Amino acid sequence: MSHFSLVAAFALSAIVPLSAFADQHEDSKMKKCAEVCAACQVECDSCFDHCLKMLSEGKKEHQATARMCADCAECCKTCATLCARNSPLAKPMLECCVKCCEECAAACEKFPDDEHMAACSKSCRECAKECRDMLKQVQK
Repeated sequence: MSHFSLVAAFALSAIVPLSAFADQHEDSKMKKCAEVCAACQVECDSCFDHCLKMLSEGKKEHQATARMCADCAECCKTCATLCARNSPLAKPMLECCVKCCEECAAACEKFPDDEHMAACSKSCRECAKECRDMLKQVQK
């Protein structure tokens, strides 16, 4: 084996583990994003249920947030699934999730004295941030 072949083989043996480490690192970030999205889905579904209770008590101002929470929960659920799979479709779903979560958070923040709405808003803000951070990684 020539000197060049030895150097090339050594260089390749160093690159392969590094790329595997990079893949594992990205996978762990995707997994964390999936977990944050899944937690947000649960919070939005819980808030949706709360809004339905408020509606049943005649508080019609919760109609828009009920719909927003239900829609955001669906978006977060799908984003969690695609991130967990490390899907090539995760990027557009991350973008969608950022938008849904920001809008849901803004809607829930209109009820600052309601603990369910505050918890949903907080979860949505965290999810939007996590998805934005993940988008930066995906776009590299």
